Amino acid sequence: MARRAAGGGGGTARRAAGGGGAAAKVRAARRPELRLPPLEPYEGSGLEPDGDYDGLEFRDTDLAGQDGVGARFMDCALTGCALDEASLRRARLLDSVLTGVRGVGVDLAEATLRDVELVDARLGGTQLHGAVLERVLIRGGKIDYLNLRRARLKDVVFESCVLVEPDFGGARLERVEFVDCALKAADLSAATLTDVDLRGAAPLELARGVDRLSGAVISPDQLLDLAPVLAAELGLRVLAGE
Repeated sequence: MARRAAGGGGGTARRAAGGGGAAAKVRAARRPELRLPPLEPYEGSGLEPDGDYDGLEFRDTDLAGQDGVGARFMDCALTGCALDEASLRRARLLDSVLTGVRGVGVDLAEATLRDVELVDARLGGTQLHGAVLERVLIRGGKIDYLNLRRARLKDVVFESCVLVEPDFGGARLERVEFVDCALKAADLSAATLTDVDLRGAAPLELARGVDRLSGAVISPDQLLDLAPVLAAELGLRVLAGE
C-alpha cells in the first residue's frame, strides 16, 4: 500500500505581512509522498457504483459519463483519462495519483481524497462541495470554476497551477499552501482559514470574502494589491488631499 512520509507537520516560523515585525508561526502543509506498488492494467468496461478498485492503472481510459458513485480507488494511477460528466459522488480516492486527467463537470461532491496527487489536470466545473481533502497535492494544470463549498481541506498544496474562480464558500481550510499558483476571482465567503499561506499566489484575486482572511498569511506586495478591496470592505474612503 502506498503511504506518505510525514513532511513538516510541525511547520516553521514565518513572518506575517503587516505584523509589525512580530513573528507568526505558520504550520506547513504535510504533502503526500506516494510509492505505488506494481499496478495491474485496468481492463474493465466501465465504472460501477460502489465499485472497489485496488492497485490498478487506468491509462488513457475514457471514463466520461461513467457512474462510479461511492466507488473506492486505492493505490491507483489514472493517467490521461477523460472524466467529462463522470459521477464520482461520495467516492474515496486513497493513496492514488491522477496525471493529465481532463474533463468538464466531474462530480466529486462529498468525496474523500486522502494522500492524493493531482498533476497537470485540465478540469472545468469540478464539483467537490462537501468533500474532504487531506494530504493532497494539486500541481500544474488549470482548473476552472472549482466548487469546494463547505469542503474540508487539511494539508493541501496548490502548486504551479491556475485556479479560475474557485469557490471556497463556507469551506474550512487548515494548513493549505498556494505555491507559484494563480488564484483568480476566488470566493472565500464564510470560509474559515487556519494556517493558510497565500504568499505564493500570483495573482491573488478575491471576488468575495476578503473579510475571511484572518488566519491567512500574505506578502507585503499582496497587501498593497488588496488595499482597494480591503478599503471597500471597511467602508473606508481614500481621497487625495485638495
